Amino acid sequence: MGLILNILIYLYLSAGVWSIQNPWLPCQFTDEHVFTNNEGHTETRLIHREAMLQFGQKEDAPVNPNAITLLITGSKLDLRRYVEGVEEEQLECELRRYSTEGIYVRWPVMGALEYNRWFLCTLRHSRGLFTVTGFLRHPSDQPPPGEQDYRKWPPIPDREVLTTTVAMVIKTKTPSVKAGLMSQQKLHCQFDVDHKGANITVEWHWQHRGERNKLFSYTSRTGHTQGSGVGLKALATGDATYTLPLSKMSSEGTYICSVSVNPLFGNVDINLHIEEPPRVSLNVGPTFSLQEGQEQKVVCEANSYYPLDVEIVWYEQDPAASGQRVGAPLPKASLRQSGKQFTCSVSHHSLKVPIKKSFILNVEEPGSWMFNIVLGLIVILLVILFVMLRYLHSVRKRAVEKKPY
Repeated sequence: MGLILNILIYLYLSAGVWSIQNPWLPCQFTDEHVFTNNEGHTETRLIHREAMLQFGQKEDAPVNPNAITLLITGSKLDLRRYVEGVEEEQLECELRRYSTEGIYVRWPVMGALEYNRWFLCTLRHSRGLFTVTGFLRHPSDQPPPGEQDYRKWPPIPDREVLTTTVAMVIKTKTPSVKAGLMSQQKLHCQFDVDHKGANITVEWHWQHRGERNKLFSYTSRTGHTQGSGVGLKALATGDATYTLPLSKMSSEGTYICSVSVNPLFGNVDINLHIEEPPRVSLNVGPTFSLQEGQEQKVVCEANSYYPLDVEIVWYEQDPAASGQRVGAPLPKASLRQSGKQFTCSVSHHSLKVPIKKSFILNVEEPGSWMFNIVLGLIVILLVILFVMLRYLHSVRKRAVEKKPY
């Protein structure tokens, strides 16, 4: 009883995201027809075909007998483990043939034949949370073609069942990264092979606008390492995550993690986008006063943003009008604008909502301004007159006291 229970638990866990009753996934199979055209050049025609990715045993019947079935049987690698916790409708599955570019070696696992037909299975999360690529090995009893395999792709009938095993997997959980300036990012890359002692080469490259640079390389057979950014201890466990130095505008581009085990070469692309939100400021305070008819430039300034595309819009609104836009600010201050709020709205690719800076304009009448000035002058003159009268009165009093009788 205990043995049966353990087997049931194992089957449940190994089913991953798919249940025992539904261990399959619909895929799009992009087939290739390679031919020589009338001008003697090689051309490739892509053919999109219906296919199923099915997990089970060699004897299992296809769940969709009308489609091409790639039946994945047990090996050290379970492709489902790399997409655990993801619902079936969140997965996008693509299948295609894989060419070894004329390299034919016996894959070093038990029961392998001299020649293998290879397929690539790519699973992507519909919201871009990860990309997983698995190399599927289909043993063939046919001899190697003796030339580039894509020139003699064997035809695959519509209802063909191809029994395969997963030979190598490469995954990234960061297919697209948004980073601010001077931030440190980790670009995830994970790999695994179905046998021990494989001669593995791991490399990282950066490319952008036609430029390509090697950032890191490692070969397990020699232990030779070039560059930095990847932990050697982590590599031993299949973790090739690259730590990017403090990001700059020039850091933007595509980072490529590649893993090769002869005759397989796999890679994942990670697109790094630099986004830095603008810092927005006004050259006036929250309230601003002008005389009617007076002009003054109000500057809304956006600095330190990337990419270098920004939209700045001014609008006028009445605080009593529930924030509705009324129009653009007028070039000269008028009394009807007094109490109105003027807002500078800055939109940028890095912002979910625009940054807004506002001020309230107070407009004063020139007459009241002149009256205040005249009134002030009158008060000053009265004060001066009062002081002078007191002084004259004091002088006169002292003169009367000194007069002889």
